[in-house]
Amino acid sequence: MITREQALAYHSEGRPGKLKISPTKPTQTQRDLSLAYTPGVAEPCREIAREPDDVFRYTGRGNLVAVVSNGTAVLGLGNLGPLAAKPA
Repeated sequence: MITREQALAYHSEGRPGKLKISPTKPTQTQRDLSLAYTPGVAEPCREIAREPDDVFRYTGRGNLVAVVSNGTAVLGLGNLGPLAAKPA
């Protein structure tokens, strides 16, 4: 059985949160950054404008999810409020 203390320690020790974001493309050189941002990002933007389904090819859109909660029914704990609704 997990104790309260173990759960709180797990969530509070080290870096806050349980998820991190890291690059999926190289970002080491000036060329890498130019491809990722200006001017390189212009071409995928144009392709997506021309063919909207390409958004999944050129962006991370297919790997994202939204979690929306006002915190009124969190895991059967009742109304804990929006800040406590997603402690990730």
